[in-house]
Amino acid sequence: MIRIASVLSLGLLLSAALTTGATAQQIIGTPGSPSATTTVEGSQLPPPPPRFGGVIKENATDSTPWWPPRVVPPKRAPNVLLIMTDDQGYGVSGTFGGVIPTPALDRIAKTGLRYTEFNSTALCSPTRAALITGRNHHSVGFGVITELSTGFPGYDSVIGPDNATIGRILKDNGYATSWFGKNHNTPAYQYTVAGPFDQWPSGMGFDYFYGFLGGETDQWTPFLFQNNRQIFPWIGKPGYNLTTNMADEAIHYMKELNAAAPDQPFFVYYAPGGTHSPHQPTKEWSDKFKGKFDTGWNAMREEIFANQKRLGVIPANAKLTDWPDSLPKWETLSADEKKLFDRQAEVFAGYAAYTDHEIGRVIQQVEDMGKLDNTLIIYIVGDNGTSPEGTLHGTPNQWTAYNGVLDFPVAEQLKFYDAWGSAATYPHMAVAWAWAFDTPFKWTKQIASHFGGTRQGMAISWPERIKDAGGIRHQFHHIIDIVPTILEAAGVKAPQMVNGIRQKPIEGVSMAYTFDKANAAAPSKRTTQYFEMIANRGIYHDGWYANTTPPHGPWILNAPLPAPADYKWELYHLTEDYSQANDLAAKMPGKLKEMQALFLREAAKYNVLPLNNDTFARALAPRPSATAGKTEFAYSGVNAGINSSNAPNILGRSYTITAVVDVPQGGGDGMLVTMGGRFGGYGLYLLKGKPVFNYNMLVLAQYRWEGPDVLTPGKHTIVFDYTYDGPGIAKGGTGVLKVDGNVVATQKQPNSIAFLQVADETFDVGVDTRTSVNEKDYQVPFAFNGKIERLAVSLGPMQLTTADQKKAQEAIAKAKD
Repeated sequence: MIRIASVLSLGLLLSAALTTGATAQQIIGTPGSPSATTTVEGSQLPPPPPRFGGVIKENATDSTPWWPPRVVPPKRAPNVLLIMTDDQGYGVSGTFGGVIPTPALDRIAKTGLRYTEFNSTALCSPTRAALITGRNHHSVGFGVITELSTGFPGYDSVIGPDNATIGRILKDNGYATSWFGKNHNTPAYQYTVAGPFDQWPSGMGFDYFYGFLGGETDQWTPFLFQNNRQIFPWIGKPGYNLTTNMADEAIHYMKELNAAAPDQPFFVYYAPGGTHSPHQPTKEWSDKFKGKFDTGWNAMREEIFANQKRLGVIPANAKLTDWPDSLPKWETLSADEKKLFDRQAEVFAGYAAYTDHEIGRVIQQVEDMGKLDNTLIIYIVGDNGTSPEGTLHGTPNQWTAYNGVLDFPVAEQLKFYDAWGSAATYPHMAVAWAWAFDTPFKWTKQIASHFGGTRQGMAISWPERIKDAGGIRHQFHHIIDIVPTILEAAGVKAPQMVNGIRQKPIEGVSMAYTFDKANAAAPSKRTTQYFEMIANRGIYHDGWYANTTPPHGPWILNAPLPAPADYKWELYHLTEDYSQANDLAAKMPGKLKEMQALFLREAAKYNVLPLNNDTFARALAPRPSATAGKTEFAYSGVNAGINSSNAPNILGRSYTITAVVDVPQGGGDGMLVTMGGRFGGYGLYLLKGKPVFNYNMLVLAQYRWEGPDVLTPGKHTIVFDYTYDGPGIAKGGTGVLKVDGNVVATQKQPNSIAFLQVADETFDVGVDTRTSVNEKDYQVPFAFNGKIERLAVSLGPMQLTTADQKKAQEAIAKAKD
């Protein structure tokens, strides 16, 4: 039995440890009292529970209570607000020379530091996995986005319990942790109520999550979650937009936290969807930029470059890289093309400015709580370069591009001109804008070999610690360096064990040394960093950079590519050539060979191998969801909100949908089953008593089967039987609609969706929870007014080409291995 006097002595000794270092355990207050707090040593998380330190006798009156101390971070540990926007290259923000004002980012830069050589991985979820773990993206399974994951350690989109996130580490050290906005680090095949939830934010150390799981979502009707529960906050709220709603939620959370625990440090990870497609700001923000882009992308690029020189965010000797021959110059465009492309840029700019404005509201809340001085704010402009995924002409529906429809005619797009950015569109802009917004670099998002894909503007402020307000830092750093920077600022060590599992080492290095003005020109502590995305490769070492040449633009989906080993290589001396403008490969073959060898060593070390340059074709490969391998699905009653990863996948195959229903007196009406919505998908429903199957071909066409007769009250069996014209991708087929065994409609369908079902819609039985596949027929929720006794979906084999089938089979075999 431990006497209370002994515990008091122990507490005094531990309190004295305050002077022995940030990671030594410290108890503050009277040990055993309700107000006592403790830091933790940090090697093991969560820390082992303390032994009871009071006295227990037969009667409570003769006993002494003892409370375990509450875990808190070290004294004066800062709050942390980690901000990351989406799909914004180096030349987007006004803070780094762009033509789009970003006053919230300006605010952080003016009170802190701007970083001019900070780098991402070139793609969304890989960058985000590296950001929250402090490890290279292949090291934590995110060599590519989760939707294209494969069965190799560097590519399976499984972060794993041996890679604890910054959320987990800070939570177990006494921080209140929260995550708002984009996730994209939960495996796509786990987006359901079945979980598992270990790789949802709640399972990765975040007390509260409010956001979306995938790479993007409609800002007007988002596929949104609060913790592990799907929510629909836009219902009954005209004018709702997630960009504002998310800021409202973060502000509300911080207010509540401050009221409940004003002295508890917080870690808020704030990751809005802007400016990933769909570009959907409110109209007032788009209108602010009316006419601002009339001079075109080439002139804008020159303007950004001049601004960057003036601001000192590129070196005085930096060169503006050449405009590529594969993209048109502005003066060669027709009047209609210029009109359309102007509007695309106006909406993109409005979205970027709107996003920054709402971020500014979140920052202001920190100040309103009186906590700005001791808050470390890290504002990263984009998780990769500006996106080229809108194709050469842009698109009013991004799902067309994802599915290989690369030429949406300008005349057809102009029909959406007035609605561009509204709920009626899911838009993206032309590639040339993306290239220009990555000034002064070459290439765009997806391209890890060039800084157009990987160079991000970043500003860091912490008034209590950073005194060189408005300073600029030129050290070369990478996204994996953020976690160790936060840990050093907080006085928290990286754990060796978490939940009994030994942790992989943190692979980043702290950037905190750059906070001091005396180190403004200090050599970078990051001396080597590899880059790889879909076989485009780069390797940095001590001011030198070698990289492959992309065979073609990433906007040309699934075009034939050479083997990764056959890619051409380039060589740059970045110390003298900031923008990769002067290729030295032919002049210095020895140096190039040395750098290539270094890349292979790094690739082997960090799970980069095997190299794979397949792109969206990977989406067809099966993944280990709870429904993997199933070809027969059955439901009864109402079932809504099932993610596409766990729904029957009808792409590229024959299928049969059978609905056994009880039609009520007065006539049947409502949805029987749907997958998709306004921007693509299908629905089987009764419309004023008549059976209808509608296939929305990505807004490009509506294919519709309708029975001629109203169904009588009582039991009926409705079948839609579809025969696919395979093998091959995106083929058409023949659909037959039957009622009680009788054919009521037959029609040929000329084509179909190729690779991806609309991922921010859901599979719904008995109701339509999101947007309708044909708004001329019905409006959501369109609940069926009868009874669904059984809804079954039967899938035929995937009918790929021989080559595609072989790739899918290889992926299955390797996943099993």
